[in-house]
Amino acid sequence: MRHRISQETDVMFPALSQVCTLHAPFSQDIEDFAAGQCRSVDVWLTKLEDYLEAGHSVSEVRDLLLEHEVAAPVASFQGGLFGTPESAQEAWKLFTERLKLCAEIGIGTLVVACDIMGPIRQADVDGANQLLLRAADAASEHGVRLALEFRADAALGNNLQTAAAIVNELDRTNLGLCLDTFHYYVGPSKQEDLAYLTAENLFHVQLSDIADTPREFARDADRILPGDGDIMFEPIIDRLREIDYRGCVSIELMNPQLWQVPPRQFGEIGMTALRRILGQASMA
Repeated sequence: MRHRISQETDVMFPALSQVCTLHAPFSQDIEDFAAGQCRSVDVWLTKLEDYLEAGHSVSEVRDLLLEHEVAAPVASFQGGLFGTPESAQEAWKLFTERLKLCAEIGIGTLVVACDIMGPIRQADVDGANQLLLRAADAASEHGVRLALEFRADAALGNNLQTAAAIVNELDRTNLGLCLDTFHYYVGPSKQEDLAYLTAENLFHVQLSDIADTPREFARDADRILPGDGDIMFEPIIDRLREIDYRGCVSIELMNPQLWQVPPRQFGEIGMTALRRILGQASMA
Protein backbone atom coordinates (compact mmCIF):
# COMPACT_ATOMS: atom_id res chain seq x y z
CA MET A 1 0.00 0.00 0.00
CA ARG A 2 1.31 3.43 -0.89
CA HIS A 3 1.93 5.80 2.00
CA ARG A 4 -0.21 8.84 1.20
CA ILE A 5 0.07 12.08 3.15
CA SER A 6 -3.24 13.84 3.67
CA GLN A 7 -3.51 17.48 2.68
CA GLU A 8 -6.09 18.09 5.40
CA THR A 9 -5.01 19.19 8.86
CA ASP A 10 -6.62 21.21 11.63
CA VAL A 11 -3.82 23.79 11.82
CA MET A 12 -0.68 25.00 10.13
CA PHE A 13 2.11 22.54 10.71
CA PRO A 14 5.83 23.31 10.81
CA ALA A 15 8.33 21.66 8.47
CA LEU A 16 11.96 21.92 7.40
CA SER A 17 13.25 21.93 3.85
CA GLN A 18 16.05 19.49 3.12
CA VAL A 19 17.91 22.20 1.22
CA CYS A 20 18.75 23.71 4.62
CA THR A 21 21.16 20.79 5.11
CA LEU A 22 22.15 20.40 1.47
CA HIS A 23 25.29 18.32 1.99
CA ALA A 24 23.68 15.72 4.26
CA PRO A 25 22.18 12.59 2.68
CA PHE A 26 18.43 12.15 2.39
CA SER A 27 18.19 9.44 5.04
CA GLN A 28 20.20 11.42 7.59
CA ASP A 29 17.85 14.37 7.22
CA ILE A 30 14.83 12.21 7.97
CA GLU A 31 16.42 10.57 11.00
CA ASP A 32 17.95 13.72 12.47
CA PHE A 33 15.02 16.04 11.75
CA ALA A 34 12.76 13.54 13.49
CA ALA A 35 15.09 13.56 16.50
CA GLY A 36 14.57 17.33 16.65
CA GLN A 37 10.79 16.83 16.75
CA CYS A 38 10.26 17.76 13.10
CA ARG A 39 7.38 15.68 11.80
CA SER A 40 7.12 17.07 8.25
CA VAL A 41 9.78 17.70 5.62
CA ASP A 42 9.82 19.83 2.50
CA VAL A 43 11.58 17.31 0.26
CA TRP A 44 14.46 18.64 -1.83
CA LEU A 45 13.98 16.71 -5.05
CA THR A 46 17.60 16.47 -6.17
CA LYS A 47 18.53 15.02 -2.79
CA LEU A 48 15.76 12.44 -3.05
CA GLU A 49 16.81 11.58 -6.59
CA ASP A 50 20.44 11.16 -5.49
CA TYR A 51 19.25 8.76 -2.79
CA LEU A 52 17.35 6.67 -5.32
CA GLU A 53 20.23 6.73 -7.81
CA ALA A 54 22.48 5.36 -5.05
CA GLY A 55 20.50 2.14 -5.18
CA HIS A 56 17.61 2.76 -2.79
CA SER A 57 14.02 2.11 -3.80
CA VAL A 58 10.84 4.14 -3.52
CA SER A 59 9.62 1.49 -1.08
CA GLU A 60 12.65 2.17 1.13
CA VAL A 61 11.82 5.89 1.07
CA ARG A 62 8.28 5.20 2.23
CA ASP A 63 9.53 2.82 4.93
CA LEU A 64 12.08 5.39 6.13
CA LEU A 65 9.38 8.03 6.51
CA LEU A 66 7.10 5.61 8.34
CA GLU A 67 9.86 4.40 10.64
CA HIS A 68 10.62 7.92 11.83
CA GLU A 69 6.99 9.10 11.70
CA VAL A 70 7.86 11.89 9.29
CA ALA A 71 5.44 13.14 6.63
CA ALA A 72 6.54 14.37 3.20
CA PRO A 73 3.59 16.51 2.05
CA VAL A 74 5.51 18.77 -0.35
CA ALA A 75 8.58 18.75 -2.60
CA SER A 76 10.68 21.59 -4.00
CA PHE A 77 11.18 22.53 -6.71
CA GLN A 78 10.62 22.18 -10.44
CA GLY A 79 12.16 24.89 -12.58
CA GLY A 80 12.80 25.45 -16.26
CA LEU A 81 9.32 24.77 -17.61
CA PHE A 82 9.19 28.26 -19.14
CA GLY A 83 12.67 28.22 -20.68
CA THR A 84 13.83 28.04 -24.27
CA PRO A 85 12.45 25.14 -26.33
CA GLU A 86 15.76 23.29 -25.98
CA SER A 87 16.09 23.68 -22.20
CA ALA A 88 12.36 23.29 -21.55
CA GLN A 89 12.27 19.92 -23.27
CA GLU A 90 14.63 18.46 -20.70
CA ALA A 91 12.80 20.21 -17.85
CA TRP A 92 9.46 18.75 -18.96
CA LYS A 93 10.95 15.28 -19.12
CA LEU A 94 12.23 15.66 -15.56
CA PHE A 95 8.90 17.15 -14.48
CA THR A 96 7.03 14.10 -15.77
CA GLU A 97 9.37 11.76 -13.90
CA ARG A 98 8.97 13.80 -10.71
CA LEU A 99 5.19 13.71 -10.89
CA LYS A 100 5.33 9.93 -10.99
CA LEU A 101 7.81 9.89 -8.10
CA CYS A 102 5.65 12.20 -6.00
CA ALA A 103 2.62 10.00 -6.59
CA GLU A 104 4.52 6.84 -5.64
CA ILE A 105 5.84 8.31 -2.38
CA GLY A 106 2.68 10.18 -1.48
CA ILE A 107 3.99 13.73 -1.88
CA GLY A 108 0.84 15.70 -2.55
CA THR A 109 2.25 19.09 -3.56
CA LEU A 110 5.07 20.03 -5.93
CA VAL A 111 6.48 23.57 -5.99
CA VAL A 112 6.93 24.99 -9.51
CA ALA A 113 9.10 28.06 -10.06
CA CYS A 114 7.58 30.91 -12.05
CA ASP A 115 11.00 31.49 -13.64
CA ILE A 116 9.83 33.44 -16.68
CA MET A 117 12.69 35.62 -17.83
CA GLY A 118 12.47 38.71 -20.01
CA PRO A 119 12.05 40.45 -22.25
CA ILE A 120 8.48 39.29 -22.76
CA ARG A 121 5.62 40.13 -25.11
CA GLN A 122 1.91 39.40 -24.84
CA ALA A 123 2.43 36.26 -26.89
CA ASP A 124 4.95 35.10 -24.30
CA VAL A 125 2.41 35.68 -21.53
CA ASP A 126 -0.21 33.63 -23.37
CA GLY A 127 2.35 30.91 -24.00
CA ALA A 128 3.36 30.77 -20.34
CA ASN A 129 -0.27 30.40 -19.31
CA GLN A 130 -0.71 27.51 -21.72
CA LEU A 131 2.40 25.82 -20.37
CA LEU A 132 1.14 26.21 -16.82
CA LEU A 133 -2.23 24.72 -17.80
CA ARG A 134 -0.41 21.81 -19.41
CA ALA A 135 1.62 21.31 -16.22
CA ALA A 136 -1.46 21.42 -13.98
CA ASP A 137 -3.31 18.91 -16.15
CA ALA A 138 -0.31 16.56 -16.15
CA ALA A 139 -0.04 16.83 -12.37
CA SER A 140 -3.75 16.15 -11.98
CA GLU A 141 -3.30 12.79 -13.71
CA HIS A 142 -0.97 11.80 -10.86
CA GLY A 143 -3.09 13.29 -8.08
CA VAL A 144 -0.49 16.01 -7.40
CA ARG A 145 -1.07 19.70 -6.72
CA LEU A 146 1.22 22.40 -8.13
CA ALA A 147 2.22 25.37 -5.98
CA LEU A 148 3.37 28.22 -8.23
CA GLU A 149 6.21 30.15 -6.59
CA PHE A 150 6.46 33.77 -7.70
CA ARG A 151 10.09 34.82 -7.94
CA ALA A 152 11.49 38.30 -7.38
CA ASP A 153 13.82 38.08 -10.40
CA ALA A 154 11.16 36.94 -12.90
CA ALA A 155 9.93 39.13 -15.75
CA LEU A 156 6.39 37.86 -15.19
CA GLY A 157 5.02 36.59 -11.91
CA ASN A 158 7.54 38.36 -9.68
CA ASN A 159 4.99 39.35 -7.06
CA LEU A 160 2.13 37.86 -5.09
CA GLN A 161 -0.64 39.87 -6.79
CA THR A 162 0.31 38.77 -10.31
CA ALA A 163 0.86 35.15 -9.29
CA ALA A 164 -2.55 35.06 -7.63
CA ALA A 165 -4.13 36.55 -10.76
CA ILE A 166 -2.50 33.89 -12.95
CA VAL A 167 -3.74 31.08 -10.72
CA ASN A 168 -7.21 32.59 -10.58
CA GLU A 169 -7.42 33.02 -14.37
CA LEU A 170 -6.28 29.48 -15.15
CA ASP A 171 -8.84 28.07 -12.69
CA ARG A 172 -7.45 24.61 -11.98
CA THR A 173 -8.29 23.15 -8.59
CA ASN A 174 -4.85 21.56 -8.32
CA LEU A 175 -3.00 24.81 -9.15
CA GLY A 176 -2.27 27.20 -6.31
CA LEU A 177 0.42 29.39 -4.79
CA CYS A 178 3.64 28.95 -2.88
CA LEU A 179 4.39 31.95 -0.66
CA ASP A 180 8.15 32.24 -0.22
CA THR A 181 8.93 35.11 2.15
CA PHE A 182 12.32 35.75 0.53
CA HIS A 183 10.74 36.54 -2.84
CA TYR A 184 7.87 38.33 -1.13
CA TYR A 185 10.28 40.62 0.70
CA VAL A 186 12.96 41.35 -1.91
CA GLY A 187 10.55 41.64 -4.86
CA PRO A 188 7.83 44.19 -5.63
CA SER A 189 5.14 42.55 -3.49
CA LYS A 190 3.43 44.73 -0.89
CA GLN A 191 1.83 43.92 2.44
CA GLU A 192 -1.58 44.67 0.91
CA ASP A 193 -1.00 41.77 -1.49
CA LEU A 194 -1.49 39.35 1.38
CA ALA A 195 -5.22 39.94 0.86
CA TYR A 196 -4.95 37.87 -2.33
CA LEU A 197 -4.16 34.77 -0.30
CA THR A 198 -7.12 32.49 0.32
CA ALA A 199 -7.68 29.07 1.81
CA GLU A 200 -8.31 27.82 -1.71
CA ASN A 201 -5.27 29.23 -3.54
CA LEU A 202 -2.50 28.90 -0.95
CA PHE A 203 -0.85 25.47 -1.16
CA HIS A 204 2.50 25.99 0.58
CA VAL A 205 4.49 28.52 2.64
CA GLN A 206 8.28 28.79 2.90
CA LEU A 207 9.94 31.06 5.46
CA SER A 208 13.35 32.69 5.57
CA ASP A 209 14.67 36.05 6.70
CA ILE A 210 17.12 38.71 5.50
CA ALA A 211 19.32 40.98 7.64
CA ASP A 212 21.42 44.05 6.82
CA THR A 213 21.21 43.46 3.07
CA PRO A 214 19.63 45.89 0.59
CA ARG A 215 16.77 44.13 -1.17
CA GLU A 216 18.26 44.90 -4.58
CA PHE A 217 21.38 42.89 -3.71
CA ALA A 218 19.80 40.09 -1.68
CA ARG A 219 20.54 36.57 -2.92
CA ASP A 220 19.43 33.13 -1.83
CA ALA A 221 22.74 32.72 0.00
CA ASP A 222 21.71 35.61 2.28
CA ARG A 223 18.73 33.71 3.70
CA ILE A 224 18.77 33.24 7.46
CA LEU A 225 16.43 31.77 10.05
CA PRO A 226 13.04 33.51 10.25
CA GLY A 227 12.93 35.92 13.12
CA ASP A 228 16.64 36.77 12.98
CA GLY A 229 16.36 39.52 10.37
CA ASP A 230 14.27 42.38 9.04
CA ILE A 231 11.12 40.73 7.69
CA MET A 232 7.93 41.39 9.62
CA PHE A 233 6.31 37.98 9.93
CA GLU A 234 3.34 38.94 12.11
CA PRO A 235 1.18 40.26 9.21
CA ILE A 236 2.00 37.17 7.15
CA ILE A 237 1.18 34.62 9.85
CA ASP A 238 -1.86 36.61 10.91
CA ARG A 239 -3.17 36.42 7.33
CA LEU A 240 -2.59 32.66 7.29
CA ARG A 241 -4.67 32.35 10.43
CA GLU A 242 -7.31 34.69 9.06
CA ILE A 243 -7.88 32.47 6.02
CA ASP A 244 -7.63 29.33 8.18
CA TYR A 245 -4.65 28.03 6.23
CA ARG A 246 -4.24 24.34 6.98
CA GLY A 247 -0.99 23.40 5.42
CA CYS A 248 2.75 23.24 5.62
CA VAL A 249 4.92 26.15 6.81
CA SER A 250 8.55 25.28 6.19
CA ILE A 251 11.93 26.90 6.61
CA GLU A 252 13.87 27.08 3.33
CA LEU A 253 17.46 28.33 3.43
CA MET A 254 20.15 28.18 0.75
CA ASN A 255 22.85 29.66 2.95
CA PRO A 256 26.26 27.94 2.49
CA GLN A 257 27.28 28.86 6.02
CA LEU A 258 24.22 27.15 7.50
CA TRP A 259 24.86 24.08 5.33
CA GLN A 260 27.76 23.37 7.69
CA VAL A 261 25.38 22.85 10.62
CA PRO A 262 24.69 19.13 11.26
CA PRO A 263 21.10 18.08 10.44
CA ARG A 264 20.27 17.13 14.02
CA GLN A 265 21.38 20.50 15.33
CA PHE A 266 19.65 22.35 12.52
CA GLY A 267 16.47 20.37 13.15
CA GLU A 268 16.40 21.61 16.73
CA ILE A 269 17.14 25.26 16.00
CA GLY A 270 14.89 25.30 12.95
CA MET A 271 11.90 23.92 14.82
CA THR A 272 12.51 26.37 17.66
CA ALA A 273 12.51 29.27 15.19
CA LEU A 274 9.29 28.05 13.56
CA ARG A 275 7.48 27.67 16.87
CA ARG A 276 8.57 31.16 17.86
CA ILE A 277 7.34 32.70 14.59
CA LEU A 278 4.02 30.85 14.61
CA GLY A 279 3.51 31.67 18.27
CA GLN A 280 4.22 35.37 17.83
CA ALA A 281 1.27 35.82 15.52
CA SER A 282 -1.16 34.11 17.85
CA MET A 283 -0.06 36.38 20.69
CA ALA A 284 0.04 39.60 18.65
